[in-house]
Amino acid sequence: MSTEAPLTQVDLQIEGELNIYRAAELKRTLIEPLQAGVRLVVNLAAVSELDTCGLQLLMLAKRTAKAVQAELQLVGHSPAVLEVFELLNMAAFFGDHLVIEPKPPAKV
Repeated sequence: MSTEAPLTQVDLQIEGELNIYRAAELKRTLIEPLQAGVRLVVNLAAVSELDTCGLQLLMLAKRTAKAVQAELQLVGHSPAVLEVFELLNMAAFFGDHLVIEPKPPAKV
């Protein structure tokens, strides 16, 4: 008989590209903890590229979390992630706190 507490949170850091070439590899890593009802915290600070396929994977993870009443939190959004989220107005969809640095003034 095990007396270990059940796993309640998984922390995941995605590094490098979050694109069509890695989507299949990352899908299972993102979806399985959510289907088990675990809170998943995904750190995106080291994401160097985010394409529409990577964005769709994050959206699938968010929908899965909602469907199974689990929690998905995206943290540490890299400049590449922020650029896509801002361009496509995705911040409200994910509902996570975003820190967008002000753009430096244009040099005259």
